[in-house]
Order: sequence, then C-alpha cells, then structure tokens
Amino acid sequence: MTTGRRSSRLGLLQVCAAGVLWGTGGLAVTVLHQRDGLGAMTVSAWRMLLAAITLVGFAVVARRSKAVLTMMRAHPVRTVVVGCGTAAYQGLYFVSVLLVGVSVATVISLGLAPILAAIWEHLRARTQPSPRQAGVLLAALTGLVLISVTAGHGSAAPVNSPYLGLLLAVAAGTIYAATTVLGHTLAQRADPVALTTCTTAAGAVTLAPFLVAATISNQPLIGTSPASLALLAYLGIATMALAYGLLYAGLRTTSGSAATVATLLEPVSAALLAAALLGERLPWPAILGGALILAAVAALRPTEEPPLQS
Repeated sequence: MTTGRRSSRLGLLQVCAAGVLWGTGGLAVTVLHQRDGLGAMTVSAWRMLLAAITLVGFAVVARRSKAVLTMMRAHPVRTVVVGCGTAAYQGLYFVSVLLVGVSVATVISLGLAPILAAIWEHLRARTQPSPRQAGVLLAALTGLVLISVTAGHGSAAPVNSPYLGLLLAVAAGTIYAATTVLGHTLAQRADPVALTTCTTAAGAVTLAPFLVAATISNQPLIGTSPASLALLAYLGIATMALAYGLLYAGLRTTSGSAATVATLLEPVSAALLAAALLGERLPWPAILGGALILAAVAALRPTEEPPLQS
C-alpha cells in the first residue's frame, strides 16, 4: 500500500471517528434535557463555547497560537462562514426535530448532504459518478432511512408545522453539505487545530445569544450537578473540539462527498449506544440499515473521488 493510499485511508478513518463521536452526543443532550430541563439550543451554545475555550487553551499550550492567527488572517471570510454554518446546521436541525420528528429530520438533513456534496464535486470536476460511487451512495442512504425510522428514532412526533420542519431540515442538510465542502478546501491549506479553533470560535459567537435568551427568559441555563457538568464538558470537548478536529484532519485527504457518507456512522453509533445503555431493542430493519451504512463506508475510496478545485 502506497504512502498516499495509507494517508487517504487514515483520513477516512478520522472522519468515521468524528461520526461515531457525534452519535454519542444525542444521548447526552437527551439526558441533560430530562435531568436539568436544558433546551437543545442552550446545550448547543454551551457545546460550542466549551469547545472553543478548550481549543484556544490547547493552541496556547501546544504553541499553535501563531497558526490560529495566520489562519484568520489568510482566510477570514471562509473560516467565519464555515463556523457560522456549523452553528446554523445544529440550530436548524434541532428545530426541525421539534417540528417533524427525529426520524424525518435525520433522513432529510443527513441524507441530503452527501447527495448535494457529490453533485457539487462532479459539476466542478465535470465528471459523472461511477457505478461504484452511485452504489455506495444508494446503500448508505437506504441504510440511513432504515436505521433512522426503526431504531428508536421515531418516537419524537411532529408537534407544530410539518412543512416548516421539512424546509428547515432541507436547509440543515444543504448547510451541512456546504460547510463540509468549504471545510475541505480550507483543510488543504491550514493546520487542522487552527482551522477547528477558528471555526468553533465563530460558531460559539453565533450561538452565544441563545445563552443570553435563556437567562432573560428564566429558562434553565446550566446543570448544577457534577454529572450534568461532566456531560456538558464531554459534549464540548469530545463531540465538538475532538470530533471536528478529526473531521478537518480527515478532510485533508478525503473529499467532502466521501466525508458526508462516512459521517452517516453517527446514527449507527447512536442506535448502538441506545441499545447498550437504554435497553432499546434494535429491530431487524435497523440492523440491516446499520450493516448497509457500514458496507458503504467500507467501500469508500477517497482517492477515487473527484478533486475539489480551489
């Protein structure tokens, strides 16, 4: 195996690891909501703020501060756009969950992203997807539908406007695809730690008003028990700082379309975690869906994807 191929596979594994970490976040958010009454947007704001603080501290200790400043000076607009887009994706996704339910929001937002990313990359490269690439995408999306609808994700029923919820889910998927593609272009030029630090800081600023809103409206702002604080720290450090660091490191050798397929491991890990810790039963369609996603990820060949042009 050549050095380039090993590097490509390592990048894909890093993106997969990010997806697995994101899959653990849903359970943590649910526990915080049930135990302390924290809203999804309040938790998201804390998640990005704690991640930004962690990354800035790491950059200082690891003497990466200069790389962070260089990143912001060299690509200020794209960096802020990716950071704000990451925050917007989270917000739109959580709101769509409240309006149309978890299963529909997940299928639309996560399912739309790899399709849009692949279309964009092939249009820019003026190529057509190979039968293998089409098969990988079809298997991944079929698996996503099966696992999202059957693996305990269908309990959250729509409560308000289904049409608005669908629109927000489409917007979330579109932004997710766009930020991944833009993150790919930035990852080719920047240190992953610097890129993650800058984008996360921008996202934290974007979501900070939700903390202010929670304070003004006398909504629960933060958990008081050590367990709740530990969960918030885990969300910020593991599912945000570490996960996005892995994503941007992986995007150095993995295309945006391949990355959006690899991160479909998120619902797989979430379903397995719910089965292990909450005792949720996995019906056979969910198991089949998980197997299809795993097979699709295993079949990915990042070096065969059309390259993005800057």
